[in-house]
Amino acid sequence: MKLNPQDRNYDTLSEAMNDLKKRGYTYEFDFKENNIYSNSDDKEFSSNELKIVEVHRFEGMSNPDDNTILYAIYCADGSKGVLVDAYGMYADPEKTKFMADVEIVSE
Repeated sequence: MKLNPQDRNYDTLSEAMNDLKKRGYTYEFDFKENNIYSNSDDKEFSSNELKIVEVHRFEGMSNPDDNTILYAIYCADGSKGVLVDAYGMYADPEKTKFMADVEIVSE
């Protein structure tokens, strides 16, 4: 899966998150009990209420096991945010399966 519109390439996860926040992806989502939720206002979404609009992958410079994936997500209610996950051996299999069910679209 590769979705990185307009050739946005970031050197670090924090750089990507800061840029996405400037572009309106203000929620930081987490995964719990087969849903994505926001701690800031208790919003909760199932996979069919979400669209992935960008995916960015990062590999750790000092440790190849530090693999991270960042999803930019658009929600059915108009909310936009990001979800961070590990990939490779440290990935959460339930979160990975959940995200595989989310439709990938262009913004």
